[in-house]
Amino acid sequence: MTDEHQQGTPEPEGSGEHPFQFTDKRKVNASGDQAQPVEPAPADETAEPEAAEAPAQDASVDPLAGLDFEPSGDAAEASAVLKAQAQAAEHLDALQRERASFTNYRNRALRDQDAARDRGVQDVLAALLPVLDDVERAKQHGELSGPMAAIAEKLDQSLQKFGVERFGKVGEEFDPNLHEALMHSTDADATAATVNLVVEPGYKIGDKVVRAARVGVVGPE
Repeated sequence: MTDEHQQGTPEPEGSGEHPFQFTDKRKVNASGDQAQPVEPAPADETAEPEAAEAPAQDASVDPLAGLDFEPSGDAAEASAVLKAQAQAAEHLDALQRERASFTNYRNRALRDQDAARDRGVQDVLAALLPVLDDVERAKQHGELSGPMAAIAEKLDQSLQKFGVERFGKVGEEFDPNLHEALMHSTDADATAATVNLVVEPGYKIGDKVVRAARVGVVGPE
């Protein structure tokens, strides 16, 4: 009977080459009592979350720019003196630049004023040349007398006040920069070219020749 019960009992699955196995993960105390399975510890709700990674600091930012630091005592006084000296030097440089600019402007304005005045006198003289030529011819022929001679003299004095100078006389050495030769003759006794006839006198203002003297010239053979 025992044999029949043994033969009729089926073998558990997994028998054979690989028998069924299991692992008991429960802990046993030193006293031998069986311990309960270990459960994972609950998360601590009061624990602070891990801090986020700090952003990388920009290398171009001055690390000392945010520091609240002001010099005091002798250092503060020295810093104020240096700052004042720098401002004074800057103002002095700006003042010198403005002064030089004003000086240049004044000199340029004076030159322009003189040039404009000379041009005005030249224009008036050029307009009066025909009248002056008639007066000069009348003098040469002795046709000016009485009040007309006085008027001609006053006209010459007025022109002299503006720097107008008349030139071109008989006996002057011929100068191509001042004289315009309308006629030329030779003389055996002449040693240089000279003016022997004045057709129209010349006029100049300072070094500016308004009109060259128109003359006749005699020179050596």
